[in-house]
Amino acid sequence: MFPLETYGANILGARLAIPEILKLFLKYDIHATWAVVGLLYCKNKKELLTCLEGLNIPYDNDAFSPVHNLPNVGEDEVNDPYHYGHSLIEAMKEIPNQEIGTHTFTHYYCLEDGQRSEHFEKDLQAVVRLKEASTSLVFPRNQVNSNYLELCREYGITAYRGNEEAWIYGPYMKKTNTKIRQMLRLMDAYINLSGHHTFSMKDIEIEPIANIKSSRFLRPYSNRLKVLEGLRLKRIKNSLTHAAKNNELYHLWWHPHNFGKNIEENLWFLEEILIHVEYLKGKYGFESMHMRDVVGLRGK
Repeated sequence: MFPLETYGANILGARLAIPEILKLFLKYDIHATWAVVGLLYCKNKKELLTCLEGLNIPYDNDAFSPVHNLPNVGEDEVNDPYHYGHSLIEAMKEIPNQEIGTHTFTHYYCLEDGQRSEHFEKDLQAVVRLKEASTSLVFPRNQVNSNYLELCREYGITAYRGNEEAWIYGPYMKKTNTKIRQMLRLMDAYINLSGHHTFSMKDIEIEPIANIKSSRFLRPYSNRLKVLEGLRLKRIKNSLTHAAKNNELYHLWWHPHNFGKNIEENLWFLEEILIHVEYLKGKYGFESMHMRDVVGLRGK
């Protein structure tokens, strides 16, 4: 969880970063999937309360439930820019080739104690009621629950973002996210410890829904580790080149709030990646695709 006292600046900064990210995506013709938490569609607290009826998930840890946080939620996006995002979603829709996917309705944690499949189904039903035709899902905190994939198919989800095939990236709960796993993931961002994590179209598992695995989390700029920025960029570029040369896919992802601080540095870093993608398009016929694009090609 990210309390506003310590992370609020990142959330507000994301409101500045998202329009700039969209400009870059337009400039370099990037197809992207934006996995949006359903509650962010709500325009005011009355609508939010209505949407949350029947969605008080009985996690053992009450802090995971959005109902627990209601006293901190303001009346609308103008008065509370932390908990509403309707205007940002509308901005995404204005840019070509941007897929609006789902990050569940309540930021649902599929592996935490207390929740069960019937609770997850109610969350999916709330996603469907948005009438946004979300067909791509990103599980919050990467908590992929294979027991829920058939339910996803029943409610129109055709793809999800799976985890990298390395034990440090496997699904985990808060209590199993050990310090050693965190440290190894950090090191892997700068040095190739776990591989490129690229994959071919034919390798994508499609039953019950397509598993479009992650290749790399785009970590935000760190002033403490700024001397290693060259290594971080080289790590991503090398893997992109490997994918392009071998006609494979590379799935890069991050949260907008990761760009909420050091916005200029993060945007510069992203553009350096996109410039390299542009080069690979010309040299190897590399393509940019969002998750729905991949599903469409995989089905052919």
